[in-house]
Amino acid sequence: MLTHALFFVLGLAVLVLGAELLVRGASRLALSFGVSPLVVGLTVVAFGTSAPEMAVSVGASLAGSPDLAIGNVVGSNIANVLLILGLAALIAPLLVNEQIIRQEIPIMIGASVLIVVLALDGSIGRGESGLLFALVIAYSVFLVRQSRMASRAAVDEFAAEMPSDSKWDRHWSVQALLVVVGLVALVLGADWLVDSAVAFARLFGVSDLVIGLTVVAIGTSMPEIATSLIAALRGERDIAVGNVIGSNVFNLLAVLGVTGLVSSGGIPVSEAARNFDLWVMLAVAFACLPIMITGREIARWEGGVFLAYYAAYLAWLVLAAQEHAALEQFSSVMLGYVMPITVITLIVSIVRHNGSGGTNTG
Repeated sequence: MLTHALFFVLGLAVLVLGAELLVRGASRLALSFGVSPLVVGLTVVAFGTSAPEMAVSVGASLAGSPDLAIGNVVGSNIANVLLILGLAALIAPLLVNEQIIRQEIPIMIGASVLIVVLALDGSIGRGESGLLFALVIAYSVFLVRQSRMASRAAVDEFAAEMPSDSKWDRHWSVQALLVVVGLVALVLGADWLVDSAVAFARLFGVSDLVIGLTVVAIGTSMPEIATSLIAALRGERDIAVGNVIGSNVFNLLAVLGVTGLVSSGGIPVSEAARNFDLWVMLAVAFACLPIMITGREIARWEGGVFLAYYAAYLAWLVLAAQEHAALEQFSSVMLGYVMPITVITLIVSIVRHNGSGGTNTG
């Protein structure tokens, strides 16, 4: 057990280190070739921070643990919004760029709806996985073409914001090496993490799905957590939101797409995930839109609501895993009281915002 715990912690550490190297190298490599900040932020950084989910889900699928693969992605997307944005909003109210509201969130919601629809028959087949991968390529191409409208001044401004105290990684060859080393670290860390997580699941009698939805999901979301919290602390609050939304899109399209393609039979989706967790992920995606529309920001109290819901979600998973007697009562309270109160609060906020003419721009 001690050995499993050691490799679990070590796997998380190597994953985070690998993601950091990958993001650093890829970001600087993109700037070396004059790519716009839009592409760097929504593709390079989003893919880099989603790389642990990619490595873990592919590794879990190849290791014969499909529940861990799907649970990791679904759990990470839920954690990205409720946990990460909740924590970041508590640090400082998160101002949301209009493009994120107009374009990125609808794309995330659309991808979430697509995953739920594809999974309804109990699996995401290889053909469907190919569709997901084709969509992420199309999304990336769209962002590249969109970025050509950005002025060279914007690229220069973004480059100027990069730390200038390091000279050792200015050459493109060093940047490319960082990308390769980061990818190797991600694969190695993912292997350790999956093996130890499956061992823990069997040891404590907890299903692979629950382990993937909780411990592994939070662990592979560490790069997003670090990126968003540091961005919030530095006042770069738009980055904190964009990182989460972009990572969720890549998790759904790229991670599940590649995972399904490398698996001979696609990705089996358990009944538990189809009946509950996928719908929670979809609800969380939709929850972003009304909250961000009201004043174009995530206020501290809304961040607190996000965190409270994430705590409630984890509590439900624990009670369900133990088949606890309090599960039915807990579910009734959440569905009968807490959810309606939240919906009413959001509706009132939107009505008040529209009534004031939307003058609050955050």
